[in-house]
Amino acid sequence: MPAPILPLIDAVAHWPERGALIGLDLGTKTIGVSVSDPDRRLATGVETVRRKAFKADAARLLAIAGERHAVGFVLGLPINMDSSEGPRAQSTRAFARNFSKLTDLAIALWDERLSTAAVERELIGMDMSRARRALVIDEHAAIFILQGALDRLARLREPRGER
Repeated sequence: MPAPILPLIDAVAHWPERGALIGLDLGTKTIGVSVSDPDRRLATGVETVRRKAFKADAARLLAIAGERHAVGFVLGLPINMDSSEGPRAQSTRAFARNFSKLTDLAIALWDERLSTAAVERELIGMDMSRARRALVIDEHAAIFILQGALDRLARLREPRGER
């Protein structure tokens, strides 16, 4: 049975209370990969996977998940500024559908609007060269996506009066 593909808020019910999550930023040529700690407080970069064929890409992502004892995935969904979904979002959903057939770990979709632009500004602010930025931007975008999802999950765990 394929893994469920759900909005972040709904995916939580399919994950154990503790355990690392893998964050993914799908690009056309690369996939940025990040991982959380088991308590889901902090996202850190893992690597940038050069895309080859789907099976090879999926095998590498599943290997990373296994190495990190991950319990789920957070996949950045590139939604347009007007909240519509264009070709990139459709491609991401297709990737999620195909990937879900290879794992039983729930896949959460998380709005990644402006993540790459925010990361690009941050890297420029660090005076990083264009060539160096190109090498790390997808991994950093994966960190940004996963950290946003972790922060949202933390707010959900807070008692009502503290939100």
